[in-house]
Amino acid sequence: MRKEIDGVLYDTITSTIDKKFTYGAPGDPFGYEETLYITCDGRYFVYTYGGYASKYPTENIFPIAREEVKNWMLSH
Repeated sequence: MRKEIDGVLYDTITSTIDKKFTYGAPGDPFGYEETLYITCDGRYFVYTYGGYASKYPTENIFPIAREEVKNWMLSH
């Protein structure tokens, strides 16, 4: 997925996965994934996607500040 936010292009194909959290089994309508990526220039973002009844029923990307990454990981 690619998404431009505030003039910055975030791309799951050209970025590196840092950490991934999966909730539920494949095909679970309530299941979802949150994947932390880092771009080649050091920006972090989270890619989210899940089943139709989950908190992420559609794909999305949101940037996350480097200072917030540790707290994000600890919250999982």
